[in-house]
Amino acid sequence: MTTIPSRLAQVTRISSNPSEARTRVIDLYRAWVRAAPEIVELYALPVTPAYVRHCIRQKFEANRHVTDQRAVEVLLLKGRQELQETLNIWKQPDHVMGILLQPNERPQRSFLQKFYEGRDEDSVRPAASGVV
Repeated sequence: MTTIPSRLAQVTRISSNPSEARTRVIDLYRAWVRAAPEIVELYALPVTPAYVRHCIRQKFEANRHVTDQRAVEVLLLKGRQELQETLNIWKQPDHVMGILLQPNERPQRSFLQKFYEGRDEDSVRPAASGVV
């Protein structure tokens, strides 16, 4: 299948008010949800489209609390970019499985693991942990 990079390209724009930003977020969410079956098919993922939709919902819910309009615009830009890169097959299946479908939670660590990292706080993510 050949990809057409301009197929999903959109002009970058800034929302004039929060209601317009909300509409754009909902449109982006719908685009992701509608693309779930295509994503599963393109990357031959060992998951169902329903699971991909569930993971997409979790990603959007994780940013539900964001109210700063500039932060919302950045998230919209990144979300649209991720969608375009995913549907144009500019990613490897591992990227889709790792970034999109894997939860972003840190595994529980014992006291010694925290000690070896040189930290006791759970809120700080050390650079050497490999967790983004």
